[in-house]
Order: sequence, then C-alpha cells, then structure tokens
Amino acid sequence: MRNNTLIALSLALCASQSFASTVLREYWEYDAYIEQHPEQKQLISDMSLRIYQPPVPIQTQQDKPIDIDIVYPGSQLSDYWWRNIKALELRLNELDIDYRLRKYSSRPSLDYRQESESLQTVLQDPPDYLLFTLDTSRQKKFAETILNSSDTKLILINITTPIKQWHENQPLMYVGFDHVHGTQLLAKEYLKRFPEKADFGVMYFSPGYISEARGDSFVQYVKHHGDYSLKRAYFTDANRESAYKATLSMLEKEPNIEFIYACSTDVAFGVADALAKLDRQDIVVNGWGGGSEIQAVQNGDLDFTVVRMTDDTGIAMAEAIKLDLQGSPVPQVFSGDFKILSKSDSSEEVDVLRNKAFRYSNF
Repeated sequence: MRNNTLIALSLALCASQSFASTVLREYWEYDAYIEQHPEQKQLISDMSLRIYQPPVPIQTQQDKPIDIDIVYPGSQLSDYWWRNIKALELRLNELDIDYRLRKYSSRPSLDYRQESESLQTVLQDPPDYLLFTLDTSRQKKFAETILNSSDTKLILINITTPIKQWHENQPLMYVGFDHVHGTQLLAKEYLKRFPEKADFGVMYFSPGYISEARGDSFVQYVKHHGDYSLKRAYFTDANRESAYKATLSMLEKEPNIEFIYACSTDVAFGVADALAKLDRQDIVVNGWGGGSEIQAVQNGDLDFTVVRMTDDTGIAMAEAIKLDLQGSPVPQVFSGDFKILSKSDSSEEVDVLRNKAFRYSNF
C-alpha cells in the first residue's frame, strides 16, 4: 500500500458531515436530479420495466456495425464489471444490434499508465459509444474531452449523479446503482444492529468519488441518527491487501470498535481477512454488492451485504443504445435495484435473489 493512503483520516474523525455535503456539491443527487427534471420520471420508469421484459429487436436498419469501447477496472474481486459486460453483450445480441466491442481493463487507483494508454487508443480511433467509469479527476477530464471534442456517445458506468458544471452537455446516460441509496440501506441495517449508539471505523475505497458517495454519506447518515462515534478511518488502494493492512492498524489503535463499514467488495474481504487473523468475529463488517459477497454472507465471513441486481445495468445500457439508434429518448440517469442480504436469510431466499441479480450473466 502506498504510504500516503495508510493514514487515519482526521477530517473524517471530526467534520465528516460538512465534508460530505461539500465534496458532493458538484453532483446532482439522484432523486434531486429527477425532481428537477420531471421528464426523466417516465423515461426511467419505462426503462425499469423494459429491462425485465422480453427483448424487442431494434426497429432501425443499420448500414454497418456500431463500435463500442469499454474502459473499466477489471482486476477486482467484485464481479460487477464482468457481469455488466456479459449482460450487455447478451442483450445486444437479443436486440439484433450489429456491433463490435473492444474491452480495456486496468486495476483501480493503480494502473494510471495502462488506463491512459487505453484512453489514448480510444481517442485515436473513436468509437460510436464509449462506456467508461468516473471516479477520479483524471477520468473526469477525459470524459470532458470526449464530450467537448468527439461525436462519440458517452455512457458513464457506476455513477448515477450528474455533474452540475456540465450543464446541458451531458453524457448519453449515467448508469449504475446509486451509491448513496445503497449506503443508506447499509446504514439502516447497522442502526438496527446497534440501536442508538456505537463506536465504529470506516474503510474507504481509494480517494475519489466512490469513497465520497459511499463513505462520507454513511458517516453523515449515522451521525444524524444517534450517538455513533467514528473512531478511525482509512483510505485504501481499493484492493484486499491494503484493506487487510489498514484494518490491522485500525484495531491496534482502536481495539474497542464495534463495527467497520467497508466501502467496496475488495475492501470488505480485506477487513474480513484481518478480523479472522485477529480472531475478532465480535466486530461486524458489511459487504458492498457482488456475487462473491452473497457466498461470503452464507459462509459467515461477512455479516450482511447490499446486493445489486447487477444485470439491471448491463441490460439497461444495451436498451439505451437501441433507443439512441432508433432516435428515441434515453433516460439521463438510471439506477438498478438493491436488496439487503444477511446471515439469517434462508438458502431459498438467496437463490431467488441470485437468480434475479444474475439472470443474464450466470448463463
């Protein structure tokens, strides 16, 4: 882990509430954006129905295949990205869309050079559609380059909060699972398990949008609902090993922590590894969304997780491309569904949840 990330966040220990509201000020919150843009409600509602309905093939004749590029953080324990890509491809096939898909993957927060090379390749041979994530300032600048100087249609993945300063020059769609909504579901589960008060720690993703939207919003939420004291918080390198080391450090300094809020799949598993190493199963830890976490909850390695209906967004991207090719309006934002899964849920409930979440990518 880089030295500058294995540090306690003094800012989070004091004024996290004001910090969260400040860092997210440049984004529209999902619900607030829809409220300010009421025409989006019907488009989102239609998409929510469409992704669970049988595919309707494209009604427009294509002269040639469309080119689709996706640049994504693929070297993660989380199955979010590969499942999204698989669901996207399968749905595009069902929609009879003629396409070519190029994939570029890297490790989040580490492979800056590899990501930059992939993005330069995209610029040299611009696709019709670029599927990309937005977590760092570097990624934001690249997205602005695409929006301002290219005919490429941009779909931003894993973000559902439009950037205010882009005004009307927005991507084709922001799509994912709203981080703040998922965070609130996890926060409510912690409040049920620790009524009124608790001492806790936060294990962040790498510095950036995801840490802000998932981490700071969590701290803000629980502090508004009781005597919940954040004792220590760490940034990680967004991987299992760095979270493991940070958790060992956290518990050396704050051994009486009652739960650790983890901001991602890889981070959650790193925390769980450290708790197992220290034989601290008394400390509660959550997961954040993926198929591997479903199994970890069943195995007792994690206490609970929020499960994303992962294939929702891959299918939604395919449907958005079809709508755009047909000249039909596309929702500006779209968030898939979540559900909390805990150790107490039956195997039958888990099977139903898994079949819904991975209805395309498991086949």
